[in-house]
Amino acid sequence: MAFAPRLLLPSRYPPPASSPARHGGRTAPELSGPTPRVVVVTSGKGGVGKTTTTANLAASLARLSLSAVAVDADAGLRNLDLLLGLENRVHLTAADVLAGDCRLDQALVRHRALHDLQLLCLSKPRSKLPLAFGSKTLTWVADALRRAANPPAFILIDCPAGVDAGFVTAIAPAEEAVLVTTPDITALRDADRVAGLLECDGIKDIKIIVNRVRPDLVKGEDMMSALDVQEMLGLPLLGVVPEDAEVIRSTNRGVPLVLNDPPTPAGLALEQATWRLVERDAMTAVMVEEQERPKKKAGFFSFFGG
Repeated sequence: MAFAPRLLLPSRYPPPASSPARHGGRTAPELSGPTPRVVVVTSGKGGVGKTTTTANLAASLARLSLSAVAVDADAGLRNLDLLLGLENRVHLTAADVLAGDCRLDQALVRHRALHDLQLLCLSKPRSKLPLAFGSKTLTWVADALRRAANPPAFILIDCPAGVDAGFVTAIAPAEEAVLVTTPDITALRDADRVAGLLECDGIKDIKIIVNRVRPDLVKGEDMMSALDVQEMLGLPLLGVVPEDAEVIRSTNRGVPLVLNDPPTPAGLALEQATWRLVERDAMTAVMVEEQERPKKKAGFFSFFGG
């Protein structure tokens, strides 16, 4: 299959300055809790924007001068390096570290423009993993990063889709979780299942990001609102990301949305979600533009028994 060449970008591009007006006059969030904070970004269902969310949260943290290590925990199909524009720089992985072929710091790939952002991939695609590669692997990685001379403020783990062995490995070291879902019933069913598994594993700090929301469809009762999603899942809301065509352009360029200048609607939403993540805050879901909505269609919430 032939792929179009990536758009050429300068090796260094200045990240846009965060507008104090967007954050109540403040220029930086207040970091809450001891560091490093280990956060797993998961979904259950594939294709809901989990890796895009991880890349933008990590980039936004780095832009706020909060060091972050983004870990692609998908051992078979990795994509986080593409979204960060680092696909040509990943030569060593956690599998190489585990095999004794390199040190952990050698497997960390630092972003060219965001010097507080580093990427760690679990393995090379289609590579044969060591026999010892299991649920304790990422726990060892997280512990090693904690003991580093300059430990990161955040370790963000991009969890593979599904709830099989890859999921178990990804959530093992996590203390917090960001659950990404879209406002459709299939994604919500999987998100509800994943939330239960996270809680069973001892992860109590779980917040949700509702992705690809279209206000026009919400108004017409053809799509659930963020408030509907929050009521279904019963979890705090970290952010609501609107549908944005710029996501495709951002992915193809390997430049996270939060670095766009001028900012896009989705980029702004992910930036604000990052601030809430840093401060352990949540947002309040409201009806679209606080307008009266038509009566819910019968059977719309039948899956959840409502």
